[in-house]
Amino acid sequence: MWFADHVKGPKRHETDVTWKDTLFIGVAQCVALVPGISRSGATISAGLFKGLDRVAVTRLSFFLAIPALTAAAVYESVTKAGDIANGVGWTPTILATIVSFFVAYVSIAWLLKYVARHNFTVFIVYRVVLGVVIMALLASGAISAT
Repeated sequence: MWFADHVKGPKRHETDVTWKDTLFIGVAQCVALVPGISRSGATISAGLFKGLDRVAVTRLSFFLAIPALTAAAVYESVTKAGDIANGVGWTPTILATIVSFFVAYVSIAWLLKYVARHNFTVFIVYRVVLGVVIMALLASGAISAT
């Protein structure tokens, strides 16, 4: 992601996105099926390599998440309906979903403003540092992988 973010050259905007760009980025999303690979990281990196600017590719990455997350939510709601009804209940679950939607919307709006003026370095450093800390905690036995 760092390399893709720092590749120089003309950057294309949202209006310049083609179906081939979207297909390439969508296929890159499949890489996130590998544990430990960030879905948004894979799609953003792919879009940057295709020459899209940070805002366009970040927005596209989140748009690509909508079908996958919606399908996962519907699947979980159907397959775990009994657990939800007998556990927390449907009202709190629906309320939590609505609150989560608005928090995500505000977070994404902030992120789009941030990436318009900054590169992705801070996010890359955060992921590497967090990964090293988690590996150290696992290796020391302070936390368990299960």
